[in-house]
Amino acid sequence: MASYVIRGGRPLRGEVSISGSKNAALGIIPAAMLLDGPCRIENLPDIADVNVLFEICRSLGARIDKQSDGSVEIDPRPIHTSEATHEKARTIRASYYLMGALLGRFHKATLFMPGGCDFGTRPIDQHIKGFEAMGGRVTIEYGKILVEAERLSGEHIFLDVVSVGATINLMIAAAKAEGVTVIENAAREPHIVDVANFLNTMGANVKGAGTDVIKITGVPVLPGRTTYSAIPDQIEAGTYMIAAAVTGGDVKVRNVIPKHMEPLTAKLAEMCVGLEEGEDWIRILPPQDHLVAANVKTMPYPGFPTDLQPQTTVLLCLCDGVSRMTENVWENRFQFVDDLKMMGASITTAGHTAMIEGPAKLTGATVTAHDLRAGAAMVVAGLVAEGTTEVCEVRIIERGYEDLIGKLRALGAEIERKGP
Repeated sequence: MASYVIRGGRPLRGEVSISGSKNAALGIIPAAMLLDGPCRIENLPDIADVNVLFEICRSLGARIDKQSDGSVEIDPRPIHTSEATHEKARTIRASYYLMGALLGRFHKATLFMPGGCDFGTRPIDQHIKGFEAMGGRVTIEYGKILVEAERLSGEHIFLDVVSVGATINLMIAAAKAEGVTVIENAAREPHIVDVANFLNTMGANVKGAGTDVIKITGVPVLPGRTTYSAIPDQIEAGTYMIAAAVTGGDVKVRNVIPKHMEPLTAKLAEMCVGLEEGEDWIRILPPQDHLVAANVKTMPYPGFPTDLQPQTTVLLCLCDGVSRMTENVWENRFQFVDDLKMMGASITTAGHTAMIEGPAKLTGATVTAHDLRAGAAMVVAGLVAEGTTEVCEVRIIERGYEDLIGKLRALGAEIERKGP
């Protein structure tokens, strides 16, 4: 079992460059399976989830070649099957985007039920609703989802709940459907815009991404044959910003889109964290005074991202006063709180709300990465804790953070990886 050993109490200093967006990459790669020609994608993060998705796509027949400059050349033309039943499809949530891609390509798709982090019920009913509206017949049996459509046609689809996954999946399928598809109550996250921009660069006709109404006019051919660069990862950027803030450090976070970071920077400013901002960077400065308690509520974009909730909860432990963290997206995302309490945090949870009394003196302990972002939060806590912290089950963290150890060490952290 691999773990990280962290000796805390060292302020982070220096510069860190943010990798490409995990969530954008996990939508763009399946969307590439829909193309009628090759493409080249730049700025994809070198993380476990992306590499697993590559493996699944290769099992379909796609040619995927990593280049020396970090870009990836993808040729989906050799794809010979509509069945994405590679065993690893069970291990990542994003495998379900291949439903939309294979349905658009073959008018049928078979997938294992998707996996991913366990922090609550994550139904795919809105995906199914949309595929059925477009003419698909959906069957779930023996742990697999089967979707077939004699004719995939554009339709007006109203999502009952704002769903990032359903928005991307339906957008991909609609890119080659006959006629016009309108998705209402669509999610607006930056990586949805990035997937739409990728599709448009490859020849699709997608309008309105980033708003709650997306209109897709289907085209018969997506020629590809061009290059696309993925956006930076807003969650990775936010994690390093929070890590700098909790350690009282001075860190310039480069290769970011500051607009995407506004839900976090607004709260950091409210807590009296020092901030400077440039065209493609944000600098976290040591606080001039004590950190101030704040109330945070997670919401779909442009609200505060749920994927930064655990890391921000660690920061609130250091703020003077009582803070409230309300989790409005997932029902079981406070699993990490008991580990934080073992490190000295004063937190009381009730339902979707955590009350955090600070400032707390955090001390080292052996803790667990319960999910990807909770694991990142444990690393952040270890950076500020007195003594040594060991974070176990770190493979789940490596699903979403490229070279976390190397980047933190470059900022002055004392952290090492143990185990296979």
